[in-house]
Amino acid sequence: MNRTPRPSAAPRSAVVPARAFRWRGVQLERYRDLAGGTVSGTSRQVLMAGSSGVPIAFDVRYFELTPGGRTNFEQHAHAHVVIGLRGSGRVRLGRRWLRVGRLDTCYVAPDAPHELHNDRRRPFGFLCIVDAVRDRGRPVRTRRRRRYAGEKKRKGRSARAPLL
Repeated sequence: MNRTPRPSAAPRSAVVPARAFRWRGVQLERYRDLAGGTVSGTSRQVLMAGSSGVPIAFDVRYFELTPGGRTNFEQHAHAHVVIGLRGSGRVRLGRRWLRVGRLDTCYVAPDAPHELHNDRRRPFGFLCIVDAVRDRGRPVRTRRRRRYAGEKKRKGRSARAPLL
C-alpha cells in the first residue's frame, strides 16, 4: 500500500491545555497602549494565530482585565468578535456602554470606536477573535463642545441661564 508522505512542515492538529485561564506553552504578555507602553491591569495570551504561521485566517487571543483594568479606546478597519469567558465587564461601542458576561458574544464592526473595561471586583476575561492580517488600532478622536468665553463648566443640562 502506497502512502503519500506528509510534509514535515505541515501543522498538526493539537489541543492546548488550560488551567485557571492560563494555556500551556502560551506566553503571558502585557497589554500595550497605542503608543507602545505597557498598561497595568491588562494582559493577553495569543492562543492560535494565523499571523504567526498557523494556517488559519484569524488570531484567537485571550485578554484578562483586573478590577479597574481596561483596553484602549480605539478604532481600526478590521472587525472582531469578543466572547466573555470569566467574570463580567463592560464594552463601549461608540457612545454606548453595554454589559458583557460569561459566554456573551459581542461583534465590533470595522471602524467602530470601542474599549472594554472591568468595573467589577473579580477578573474579567474574554476571547478576542480578529483577522490574522489587520491594521493597527488608532485613537478615537472625541468631539468636545467648545465653551464660549466666560462660560462655566456644565453641571447637569446647561450652565447657561435660561432664556425668558
